[in-house]
Amino acid sequence: MKYLDEFNDPELAARQFEAIERTVTRPWALMEVCGGQTHSIVRNGIDQLLPDKVRLIHGPGCPVCVTPLETIDKALAIAARDDVIFCSFGDMLRVPGSHHDLFQIRSNGGDVRVVYSPLDAVRIAADHPDKQVVFFGIGFETTAPANAMTVVEAERRGLTNFSMLVSHVLVPPAIAAIASSPDTQVDAYLAAGHVNTVMGTDEYLPLVERFNVPIVVTGFEPLDVLEGIRRALVQLEEGRAEVENAYPRAVKPGGNPAAKAVLAEVFEVCDRAWRGIGVIPASGWRLSERYRAFDAEYRFEVTELHVEESPLCRSGEVLQGLIKPSECEQFGTTCTPRKPLGATMVSSEGACAAYYQYRRLDVTEKVDA
Repeated sequence: MKYLDEFNDPELAARQFEAIERTVTRPWALMEVCGGQTHSIVRNGIDQLLPDKVRLIHGPGCPVCVTPLETIDKALAIAARDDVIFCSFGDMLRVPGSHHDLFQIRSNGGDVRVVYSPLDAVRIAADHPDKQVVFFGIGFETTAPANAMTVVEAERRGLTNFSMLVSHVLVPPAIAAIASSPDTQVDAYLAAGHVNTVMGTDEYLPLVERFNVPIVVTGFEPLDVLEGIRRALVQLEEGRAEVENAYPRAVKPGGNPAAKAVLAEVFEVCDRAWRGIGVIPASGWRLSERYRAFDAEYRFEVTELHVEESPLCRSGEVLQGLIKPSECEQFGTTCTPRKPLGATMVSSEGACAAYYQYRRLDVTEKVDA
């Protein structure tokens, strides 16, 4: 159990918990959409300190976690080529494919490099004109503007040896898919502040109207998350369903117009498979026709690669909030950060990784008892 003195402002945290306690009169289930929020909640024990009537459900908001297995296998097939320098952020290197991961490709002689910006991959392409340089572009709306600008920059510099393997996913269609499910248990959603810094809050208005559920935009610090929880519960108790911005220091209703303009130019909406969940219509971006020459799937002819998920991994149920990570039979035994079955145990934002790091001993104690 975590304690209030672990918060940056214990007195404010105590007042927030007290306000939540006074507000709640009946059971409610809230889903935090983003994995960064999940780690903040689990690391600080927020879910354990909330009243028993309030249940937090961990949503699918970890971009590494929802990148489908077939996309990982496409990355592995491209990275294994002798003529390719494959560039990726570090958190993708240990995500398991059907048989291995990018670390193993590198240990077998593949030129796999960790970069800290997609523009690093552009510089590598300029420095190695004899090689094909591929950047693995994943993420929600947060990382998409930088990736879009990278493609624009590659075109401006005339780099014909640069391409991007794109696996961008969009938050609103995921919320719609969860809210539409007959198995959904979610009464309100905590939306991810960094996504809304780019996209704004207006795009959630149709979801609130369609599903009659509150959506509260929050940040990631424990006190930000608590404030989002409090506001969502006030709406539920009052019978309201609105989009509410609890992160106004960073999020504006219309988002970032410049970022949205480059996204509209470089990407187009497409159906996208989510790992463990399946295909969600209009839930992703791919490179638009104008920039199709920079699409690594087409350049390396891996568009038709299809694979099956592991039958042992229940990450799909975790990502939909149907089970807690510790309820999976493989958790902490056959599935660990060293030998993960799925991406939710690999990613720094994955729910399974959060439970393993911060809650594993609690789970073990309960099992032993």
